[in-house]
Amino acid sequence: MSPMRRCSRSACRRTAVATLTYVYADSTAVLGPLATYAEPHSYDLCAEHSERLVAPRGWEVIRLAPDPAALGPSSDDLLALADAVREAGRRPEPAPPPPMAGEGGARRGHLRALPDPDA
Repeated sequence: MSPMRRCSRSACRRTAVATLTYVYADSTAVLGPLATYAEPHSYDLCAEHSERLVAPRGWEVIRLAPDPAALGPSSDDLLALADAVREAGRRPEPAPPPPMAGEGGARRGHLRALPDPDA
């Protein structure tokens, strides 16, 4: 699990909850749910700083509200977890017998078992 990301504002030690990205070509600031990964050209903001955000003069702010259904685990997440638990609970299959190497005996890795000439 990745560590909690902090707010990008200087001197702020709170946990980030939103990601701010600037679209310079459109003079737009987009504030949305916290991105999965920290990006070098975006800013992670805490709840207080994301609520107080104002864009530069002449810019538009687009606030993307998170989908409440997407906040919890999805059915895909739960199925993946169930599959992982099921896989971990399976017993390993027995190893197949080593192949026979002709008349010289059975071969196992780099060692060869030779028959006892006195027997």
